Amino acid sequence: MSAWKPYLVLCRVYLSLFAACSAATGFLLFSRRLTPELLIPVAAVFLLACGASALNQYQEQDIDARMERTRQRPLPTGAITPSRALSFSAALLCAGELLLADTGGAPAFALGLAAILWYNGIYTGLKRVTAFASVPGALVGAIPPAIGWAAAGGALSDGRLIAICFIFFMWQVPHFWLLILSHGREYEAAGLPSLTGRMSRAQISRVTFAWLISAVTASFALPLYGSVQTPLIALSFILPAVWLIWGGRSLVIRQSVPASPVLLFRKINLYLFCIMTLLVLDSIFLVIP
Repeated sequence: MSAWKPYLVLCRVYLSLFAACSAATGFLLFSRRLTPELLIPVAAVFLLACGASALNQYQEQDIDARMERTRQRPLPTGAITPSRALSFSAALLCAGELLLADTGGAPAFALGLAAILWYNGIYTGLKRVTAFASVPGALVGAIPPAIGWAAAGGALSDGRLIAICFIFFMWQVPHFWLLILSHGREYEAAGLPSLTGRMSRAQISRVTFAWLISAVTASFALPLYGSVQTPLIALSFILPAVWLIWGGRSLVIRQSVPASPVLLFRKINLYLFCIMTLLVLDSIFLVIP
């Protein structure tokens, strides 16, 4: 394996890029224009997400070593030493915060710091205590779009931002619980409290479907708060919503072949990406003469 590949795994690049895209969405929703200033807060959020991921793997290296899904990560395999992982994480987190302090202002800097403290300081510890840690942990997903919004000069009390952040919060819970449906027994084997130890698979599936429906419903609040102003874009929210709910119905109907949580996990991620894309398109259409 190339020397740099373990560091990419440590950063969980795809998830970090997703966080960066959500920050870009928040920035564009307030600024309503594509400018070079967009790149710096987006890069900052990417660095923060990479650093938080690396720090999380440092904190949970003992758990990762006991789970089939994570035992090949760099720390359990010894590809990266704990001290190097910690130094790498600290460098990324400091770089991200310095970029926000330089260009995003005090609100963006404070939000970045809050994301680190909540994810690595509270959520990571809660996972060892309660099977429901993902609910308060989902607040982390709402912070990147708020960072982008604040970096563009928007007020954090704006109803448009609250509506957008609420969607990201709602998405995080079924996103994680679909992982539990696939790997819940591994969490138990690793010594972590898991929903699979408290509820049956059918119960978890029904609750996950309820959260999924709630996340889709929340997206229709965006036009009400002025986050979407182009009628065609507002109508375009219907198709991905129907697509996701139709795919999610496998969680609550009886069938000879069990539903695939992995497939639905990918669908809900793609759904949120579609929402971000539509929001960005709305921002672009508004400035086209």
